[in-house]
Order: sequence, then C-alpha cells, then structure tokens
Amino acid sequence: MAQEGKIEASPELQEQIRAILAEEFEVDIEKIQPEAELIDTLSLDSLDMVDVVVLVEQKWGITLVAEDFQGLRTFSDFYNLIATKRANA
Repeated sequence: MAQEGKIEASPELQEQIRAILAEEFEVDIEKIQPEAELIDTLSLDSLDMVDVVVLVEQKWGITLVAEDFQGLRTFSDFYNLIATKRANA
C-alpha cells in the first residue's frame, strides 16, 4: 500500500522507467526489479544522479530536487516518486 501522499506507479510507468534506465546505464533490464537497490544496481555516482534527473525532466517534464532522493533506496521508491511528481505537476 502507498504511503500517505505517495502514489504507486502503474505497471506501464514502471516498464517505461525500467527501459529508459537499462538503456541509459547499460544494465540488463532483468536486474531492475522493484526491490533492487537503485544506486547499487545501476552503479550510480553523483554525476550519474544528475543524468537521472535530466532523463526524468526530459521524459516526463517534472522537476526532481535533492530532497526527493532522501530515503530513496529501491527502484519501487523511484517509480513511486515519479508517479507522485507527475500527479502533482
């Protein structure tokens, strides 16, 4: 169940995000699972996080700020962040 104020991402949105991240970071899409660790799976550093922000802004027209990433651990967290931001845009 979604936390209050958070929206759960649809399966379609999850698949879009998975495909974009797999292509951008050259990772097997099967490694991108809801409970997998986002940073570890994609081997992200701070510059890569900037790339993630730019990708999201270009694809969905939403703005992510540093505070959005606090407490963000898994792909599921990331999917739901994007869904919530889109709903509130």
